[in-house]
Amino acid sequence: MTAPTNKKINVAIIGMGNCASSLIQGIYYYGEDRETDASGLMHSELGGYKPSAIQITAAFDIDSRKVGKDVSEAIFAEPNCTAVFQKDIPHQGVAVQMGHMLDGYSDHMENYPDERRFMPAADTQPSKEAVVKALKDAEVDVMMNYLPVGSQKATEFYAECALEAGVAFVNNIPVFIASNPEWAARFENAGIPIIGDDIKAQLGATIVHRILTDLFAKRGVAMDRTYQLNTGGNTDFLNMKNQNRLESKKESKTEAVQSVAASRLDDENIHVGPSDYVAWQNDNKVCFLRMEGRLFGDVPMNLELRLSVEDSPNSAGVAIDTIRCAKVALDRGIAGVVEGPSAYFCKHPPIQHTDDIARLMTEAFIEGSNVTTVPVPEALAALAS
Repeated sequence: MTAPTNKKINVAIIGMGNCASSLIQGIYYYGEDRETDASGLMHSELGGYKPSAIQITAAFDIDSRKVGKDVSEAIFAEPNCTAVFQKDIPHQGVAVQMGHMLDGYSDHMENYPDERRFMPAADTQPSKEAVVKALKDAEVDVMMNYLPVGSQKATEFYAECALEAGVAFVNNIPVFIASNPEWAARFENAGIPIIGDDIKAQLGATIVHRILTDLFAKRGVAMDRTYQLNTGGNTDFLNMKNQNRLESKKESKTEAVQSVAASRLDDENIHVGPSDYVAWQNDNKVCFLRMEGRLFGDVPMNLELRLSVEDSPNSAGVAIDTIRCAKVALDRGIAGVVEGPSAYFCKHPPIQHTDDIARLMTEAFIEGSNVTTVPVPEALAALAS
């Protein structure tokens, strides 16, 4: 089943940071003149929608340097520091609106230079009714949540807005909405699709760690211990210097690896998570990965890997796919968590699948066959196991 290629997907972005910048740059980089050569994209066309079908019709942020500016300007405003691979972004005619802050800002950022931290605007924060009205006025189809890690209350606020406005929700951060049975049930009962939680990069630390862990299991290599250490210099890493905001992030990344291991490692034998903020790295993320195991005859082996990527562009292609999958789910009247895309595109879906199986499920979803959503009791059992 495909949709007409001239149809548009109206998107609202919550948080106009580096990830939003890379996403919007990518929409124009892979515009109509590149649609026949879309190398770098996972899918050049998905459900009848090309990247150029995506248009931003609403945007929210709390930074004084972005609020009130056109989206085309806001994505290049400080403290954004990601790579600029598409300079020519046309005026969108969409001004960034003041968002609802709640726990979306960590006070420790005040100790860092202005060009590195968020600078909250003094505007009155909008009510839920005001955000819902803005979403409806902008005829939004899909909401993209790009709030900082640890924004539990703020994410729940925007999830409520999505439910009331009838907008599909893509949760790109490690706050558990799709993988929370109560929230999953609410989206299902409302007849609205949701994809989440915590976006995987195209070729990032967690997906590489998962694939190697799965390889160990399939080749009969006993894994004894492993770590994944990450450093970066963007606002995401600065935000995560507040250890109190890291609990769900560590759980999401750790479970993504544990779920594909031949047997679960004891907590003391696995460490997966952000490690430190290095300002001069900007949006470059460096992963140091080590895996220790035993081959035939219990002969020991170890693997060490260093991966360096520009963090935000690494997730933008995946974001373009999740937007299109969410719109296809809307087109087909699918409600609740969309299982295949959630498992393939996210680190902490309600039900974990190996990446090869999740990819097959996602391709089946795109083709319109074997389309399923996650029943809430099964999601609950998966989380409890």
